[in-house]
Amino acid sequence: MALLEVVAMNEVDAEEAEAGGADRIVAVAERQSGGLSPDPKTVAAMRKTTSLPIRVMLRAKSGFRTTEPELDRLCRAACAHASAGANGFVFGFLHADGTVDLSAAARLADAVLPLPWTFHRAIDHTVDPEAAWRAIRVLRGLDSVLCAGAAGGVEPGIDALVRRAACEARLMLVGGGLRRRHVAALAAAGVRAFQVGDAVRPAAAGQAPVDAARVREWRTLVDAAAEP
Repeated sequence: MALLEVVAMNEVDAEEAEAGGADRIVAVAERQSGGLSPDPKTVAAMRKTTSLPIRVMLRAKSGFRTTEPELDRLCRAACAHASAGANGFVFGFLHADGTVDLSAAARLADAVLPLPWTFHRAIDHTVDPEAAWRAIRVLRGLDSVLCAGAAGGVEPGIDALVRRAACEARLMLVGGGLRRRHVAALAAAGVRAFQVGDAVRPAAAGQAPVDAARVREWRTLVDAAAEP
């Protein structure tokens, strides 16, 4: 069975995601900017309305660089989110030269242990994806990598994702402009984890909430594609 993760901004999104058959939600603020850390109160409200696992974005600003003061704040935020009901986290950082900031990621990985975490779409913005994938494997607690195959999203990245799946399918969580037409090729390549955000909201509706019926359609789609 495929894993279906839904991007959620509040308790309404979380409730609709569960009603539609999602396996997990990722809690974010400012979804349109790629997601920033939400308020722990938002995570606590989600926890009251859903039994689904909740992963929380740890990101202080748009982009993929960070600073020591920001990391201090994110470490404290991780503790607050865990107390609020988070089951895992999403983060990842790059240096100015486009290489993975392993020291920053390792520091936050240690701070969130024993909870698991996802390296987010910073992987799609690295100067050398092969080196980046090798580098992040050493990080403790990492169990998935959110990737689109290209900085521009799944549409331009689909071929790269299919090639990557030959050796990294176990870690891949594909998201970032994922559309229904992409699922069959990804599943055939071995991908079994998918993330959706805009695709489960009314078209062109901005901040409209997640719609359970759309989640249910994606549930059916990814399960059918992943069948042997």
